[in-house]
Amino acid sequence: MTPTEIPAASLLDLIAALRARALSPVELVEHTLARIERTHAQINAVVALRDREQVMAEARQAEARIGRGEGRPLEGVPLGVKDLEDVAGMVTSCGSKLYADHVAARDEVHVERLRAAGAIVVGKTNTPEFGLSSITKNLLFGDSRNPWNVQRSPGGSSGGSAAALVGGVLPLVTASDGGGSIRIPASFSGAYGFKPSFGRVPMGPSPAFSTTLRACYGPLTKTVEDAAFVLDQYAGPSPHDPTSLPAVEHRYLDRVRKGAPDGLRLGLSLDMGGMPVESEVKAAVEEGARVLQGLGHTLVPIAGGPPQAGDSWLQTAGFAVAASHGERARGRESELAKWVAELMREGATMSPGAWEQSQRMRAEIRDFCTHVFEQCDLLISPTTPYTAPPARGPFPSEIDGTPCSAGASGQFCMPFNYNWNPAASVRVGMSKAGLPIGMQLAGPMHRDALVLQVSRAFERERPWHPDWPVC
Repeated sequence: MTPTEIPAASLLDLIAALRARALSPVELVEHTLARIERTHAQINAVVALRDREQVMAEARQAEARIGRGEGRPLEGVPLGVKDLEDVAGMVTSCGSKLYADHVAARDEVHVERLRAAGAIVVGKTNTPEFGLSSITKNLLFGDSRNPWNVQRSPGGSSGGSAAALVGGVLPLVTASDGGGSIRIPASFSGAYGFKPSFGRVPMGPSPAFSTTLRACYGPLTKTVEDAAFVLDQYAGPSPHDPTSLPAVEHRYLDRVRKGAPDGLRLGLSLDMGGMPVESEVKAAVEEGARVLQGLGHTLVPIAGGPPQAGDSWLQTAGFAVAASHGERARGRESELAKWVAELMREGATMSPGAWEQSQRMRAEIRDFCTHVFEQCDLLISPTTPYTAPPARGPFPSEIDGTPCSAGASGQFCMPFNYNWNPAASVRVGMSKAGLPIGMQLAGPMHRDALVLQVSRAFERERPWHPDWPVC
């Protein structure tokens, strides 16, 4: 594999080249480090690097393992870790000046599993402060840029990971999703993003918001098969996370390659009960649904929708962030983004009544999801109601003339965090302005394989790989 072929290659293509010794881990890591340096000013995706000598030593060790026929599944693959997640010996800043010197003692479980599978951590990817926004910018590292158009955001909160992946900088990244933070950057950046069922990939051992916001880790990749392969590496129970699910009796990659079942009932909601959506986005998703219908599946129109969760999500997020970081922030509020400081202040005063109201909203969302998945096997909707916003904001205040709130970017995603469902974003098309459009596929709890299978069926009909805006 030549250097010019590496940036657009899928993860599985790179692994095949490494195993065939058409590419060496040393060459790949050197190429990756050079790409990080070359693209930093343009997209600002990777914001911290591990010690180069240690990284290159691990690359040489990986090369020796492959030479001995002892290569592990991800042997020699460079990995970027979202800067909300711990890597032993590296700073986990959470995109905040409050944690600019906070060195992690050990790896997160999913990072540990990826490294045990042979991946080589090269650095940390950018994230909005505490992962609270779907635009990736912060006071510590600045804003990340969308490789399709550097005046636009790659999304958030896994925006640095998305920009690095889509821009051909890193072949493997981590991502997390507490309100759309895998699927939103997948939609804005044109990647494949998969949020598993809550508990499928364990959280911890560091403190996290998982029990409050139902956040989870999941793949953000170039292809569906890449995502299934990554999920195979880190899914499964862990004693560090009592909410983690038991191991499944299959490999997700095998299930994806087996193909989707015939004759599925696919629910279709273009607005989730009246949410404003750009006409281009709505038209692309409707056409994408027709593609799946053409494969022999039945489209089931879904009327109504769940309550709009954006404001409640932000209030709950403020409560979680205040609980986790309030003491550290005391007297240092000027080091926070103003909107983050305000969110924390509001969260610190969240009343029992407000908490109870959020739980009632969760019950309404659960009722909606139960009703939907009694009627259909999967639900199709837009991932986001508009294409990528400006890199530094603001969010749109209206969509095709209809007013919307700053939380509108996550309105289609959040219900499936609240209700723990697996959900994915596939690239369904491109806007007239040349920006990706995402289509969401959501399924019942524990039907992760089905979401992946239908995603792959769509990908076969409307392939987006290897069309990438390599920087």
